[in-house]
Amino acid sequence: MTEVTEVTEVTEVTEVTEVTEVAEVAEVAAAGSDDLWPLLRRHTQARIGLGRSGSALPTHHRLGLQAAHAAARDAVHSPFDPDAVAAGLAGLPTVRVRSAAGDRLTYLQRPDLGRRLHPTDRAHLPAGDWDVVFVVADGLSSRAVHEHAAAVVRATATRLPDWRVAPVVLAEQARVALGDDIAHTMGTALVVVLIGERPGMSAADSLGAYLTYQPVPGVTTDADRNCLSNIRPPLGLTYEVAAGKLAELLRRARELGVTGVALKDESESDHGNVPERTH
Repeated sequence: MTEVTEVTEVTEVTEVTEVTEVAEVAEVAAAGSDDLWPLLRRHTQARIGLGRSGSALPTHHRLGLQAAHAAARDAVHSPFDPDAVAAGLAGLPTVRVRSAAGDRLTYLQRPDLGRRLHPTDRAHLPAGDWDVVFVVADGLSSRAVHEHAAAVVRATATRLPDWRVAPVVLAEQARVALGDDIAHTMGTALVVVLIGERPGMSAADSLGAYLTYQPVPGVTTDADRNCLSNIRPPLGLTYEVAAGKLAELLRRARELGVTGVALKDESESDHGNVPERTH
């Protein structure tokens, strides 16, 4: 009974806080006060109400935009460090492969090559009777992969104690669909691709997780995948929330034999209790 009471109290406090905040915003908006923007900015990373200096942005906001743009470019072009990821996997076995894109410039100009294994690397992939393979791919943000991928793999694997998990594949110059080629070669029914998402002006470290059941290279489409995006605590999904959702999706995918539009996320976990902005 105590646990039910505590949950009820937390829920009531959350509801009261939300109602109070809405009322506060409405009151400030009705008064026409400039204090409205700081209130709204507490709840979003979007750049809103920046003001102006003459016909331009204030200097500090312009510098902020330039810094964000530089961080996004660095995320795209920073080299992938598979040694760092392997060290964070706490002893889990790994295999390293490359895509058919020979360098970063080719990868950016030829997305199709990032979806295919390098001809000589296919032989590096062991075949086995596994339930799932995790692929850690650099994608468009090596920073996101370096900071978040190993923790998500560990947290998800611990939630699948009876599953046969293949060696983690560390893939360089990789797109999401490279996971199809990898899973097909290794003979695994399910593949989870953890990949650095395209950086934006508010996030350069966002990790995505793509789940696919029985992928076929060149045939499987994005409609056949499930995606969890914006894994980047504390401002996005936490590792625990992401792992919980991934594990539940994996179980249901194996049970139903499908992923993508036919498989919905029905987990009860929240979105990571994203904190308010402080400016």
